[in-house]
Amino acid sequence: MIELKNIEKLYKTDNGVITAVKDVNLTIQQGEIFGIIGYSGAGKSTLIRLLNGLEKPSNGTVVVNGQEISSISGNKLRAARQKISMIFQHFNLLWSRTVEENISFPLEIAGVKKEDRAKRVKELIDLVGLSGREKSFPSQLSGGQKQRVGIARALANNPEVLLCDEATSALDPETTDQILELLLDINKRLGLTIVLITHEMHVIRKICHRVAVMEAGQIVEQGEVLQVFQNPQAPITKNFVMQVSGKKEAKVSIEQILANYSTGKIVKLSFIGNKSEQPIISHLIKEFDVEVNIVHGSISQTAKGPLGTLIIQIDGTDSKVEEALKHLDSIDIQTEVIDRA
Repeated sequence: MIELKNIEKLYKTDNGVITAVKDVNLTIQQGEIFGIIGYSGAGKSTLIRLLNGLEKPSNGTVVVNGQEISSISGNKLRAARQKISMIFQHFNLLWSRTVEENISFPLEIAGVKKEDRAKRVKELIDLVGLSGREKSFPSQLSGGQKQRVGIARALANNPEVLLCDEATSALDPETTDQILELLLDINKRLGLTIVLITHEMHVIRKICHRVAVMEAGQIVEQGEVLQVFQNPQAPITKNFVMQVSGKKEAKVSIEQILANYSTGKIVKLSFIGNKSEQPIISHLIKEFDVEVNIVHGSISQTAKGPLGTLIIQIDGTDSKVEEALKHLDSIDIQTEVIDRA
């Protein structure tokens, strides 16, 4: 669906050349929700603007649904953009137009007949949960309602790709979750490909299938969301994962943990899917004649199921502890023994 090859974007300034994006190679499959995460200045906003032709790469190619966006202009680019919609952090609504008039606007530009516009607008208002607010102006809406209008407007021309530029950053946590649930529902119902950029790992965890982590204009890590959460590689990825998994608190107190448990082994367990609901600890105690104490634990929900983390103390004879650890490995529970200094 989307392919970026050897992308580089340079900006010339009075102080010299700035590299906003460098050596980016990325493939996004049709129908998936793909997240791009990074802190401010990482290059993610530039990258998403390359996808709809608002920016042209200095080097490399951008292909969306078989169309090389990076090499077309004029009418061809305008036609391609009708299939690549975008929603924004600050909604970008027309304040002098009502909800239904905002949603109808791209259909007017596309030359759709009035009766067909009205039918499509009604469908979209129902889809995003704004029935009863058709005649309201943006000033009369909450932040979440404004973003629902933005989403409905973006869907008006039946796009194949929806780009979300920090679409939940201006919303409170509860409203953020509601908008993310709406995007997930739209993805499932319409099979729409969604590319979502954010600096919040909670957003990635909740609805994305895969993620790319950006730093200093480059992608430093990418993969399935569950895999990235379970085994982050780049330092910046580890920082993002700590935001939502509770690992930061566990890491900070590791010296205290080791001081409190002077015997046995301290082990970090990571498990995904239905394994988070299985009685793993009680099984270890019964089958391997070991004592197990839970030191720290958390479960995070992702688009593909729960991801759990436990830090435990296993105490017993060396042979029994080793047997217990081998058993965990055999049932695909990732284990990491925390060494004592």
